[in-house]
Amino acid sequence: MTSPLLAARALDVDIAGNTLVRGLDLSLSGGETLAILGRNGSGKTTLLHTLAGLRPPAGGTLELCGKSYLAHGLREAARLRGLLAQTQSDAFPASVLETALIGRHPHLGRWAWEGAADERIARDALRAVALQELEMREVHTLSGGERQRLGIATLLTQQPLLYLLDEPLAHLDLAHQIAMLDLTRRYAGECGAAFVIVMHDMNLALRYCRRALLLFGDGRWTEGASEDVLTAENLSELYGHRLRELCDGDSRYFIAA
Repeated sequence: MTSPLLAARALDVDIAGNTLVRGLDLSLSGGETLAILGRNGSGKTTLLHTLAGLRPPAGGTLELCGKSYLAHGLREAARLRGLLAQTQSDAFPASVLETALIGRHPHLGRWAWEGAADERIARDALRAVALQELEMREVHTLSGGERQRLGIATLLTQQPLLYLLDEPLAHLDLAHQIAMLDLTRRYAGECGAAFVIVMHDMNLALRYCRRALLLFGDGRWTEGASEDVLTAENLSELYGHRLRELCDGDSRYFIAA
């Protein structure tokens, strides 16, 4: 039996003595996409960093491809999972292509340099996010949306099996939001990758993510198929504001009441 890409059992996530997530059971396999939704401060980013192995859980177990992060080691874990943080840091001048090539570091030896195959992978990733014409641009000259797309391209260049994305739609206009979500759906289907996406738009979550995890910020959570979890009742409680569900043919969406 194949192990899930990500498995959390009775996972507790605490910060500053407060339990944000209590007893989370989660299993994610290749080809699946999970949206994480919740109010500001409910623990979405903290949970994502825990799932990435960057901070220890307060309780429970976490496995990546059937093994703990400690058993994998840093380099192997970086080949298997990638994290897009909320903010990107560019301490030194670099071109767009050079920045995308950072994603190849887990696949290179200690003293190895990127080769033609690595550059081809990076250029394919830049093309996937419509930045192919900017590969020689200096990264500090990019707009906020362009820099966000470059962060996604760098992650695609890394080629992990598990993508952990913290608000990847931030700074993107509507067309690029849809293009990014179409891209995740294509990678999930064609490459067998799994995606965990922190997002605020429940309508896009319902449209693009097969599963949803709601964090209420006090330890409680709800997880399951998006069509079951994303209801007006659940979302009204989640955000502390009454929402209405509307239907347009076979489509469902939510608006503030």
